[in-house]
Amino acid sequence: MLKAVIVVLLVATLISLFSGLFFLVHDTGRTSRVVMALFVRVLLSALIVALIGWGFYSGQLQPVLG
Repeated sequence: MLKAVIVVLLVATLISLFSGLFFLVHDTGRTSRVVMALFVRVLLSALIVALIGWGFYSGQLQPVLG
């Protein structure tokens, strides 16, 4: 379950990345949608890092060794 949530958040991060690129190219500085896309991307990335840390701490995720 945790792995599925992490994958969904990674996909959402990629969507936010490309939406920010789209707004950067098409808005040419007239709106703050690029800043909002950056904020969402940073928030999602922080959530992913926290979930991975929690997954290792709780034992739901195991490191792959060699």
